[in-house]
Amino acid sequence: MNRTTDALGLVPAVALFAIMLLTFSDVVGRKLFGHSITGSVELTELLQVIMVFAILPATSLLGGHVVFDLLDRVLLERLQRIVYRLSNGATGLVFAAAAWAVSLRAERTLEYGDMTSQYGITLWPFHYMIAIALLLTALAHGYLAVTGRRITLAPR
Repeated sequence: MNRTTDALGLVPAVALFAIMLLTFSDVVGRKLFGHSITGSVELTELLQVIMVFAILPATSLLGGHVVFDLLDRVLLERLQRIVYRLSNGATGLVFAAAAWAVSLRAERTLEYGDMTSQYGITLWPFHYMIAIALLLTALAHGYLAVTGRRITLAPR
């Protein structure tokens, strides 16, 4: 599982580093030279989209989401496993529905040719990336629902 989650974490890590570099450069440019980077907010927003949605599948596989476990103390272990599978199955369905809805939005964005205001970056690739990330997240929850595997974040 480490290789899969490490690979899934590479894109968001690069996006986060790019945000840090862009922010640093923007602040230095503004403070030392009196000019900020044109469109830095726009670029930061796009990089945040990449970072947030690209990390979702790995977060799901590693059990990094917020979990409501108040009932775990009173439920039998067998019932806990059933609830775990059902909740992952339901979560997978929600993410699959979200992926479908975002893919419809991506089609409209492609059709209309929507772009950012500063640099004219087309938005449809970002919407499709979001849809794919949501679909991968749905598949991750489906995997956890079918296998019943409980994977938790642990220090390496």
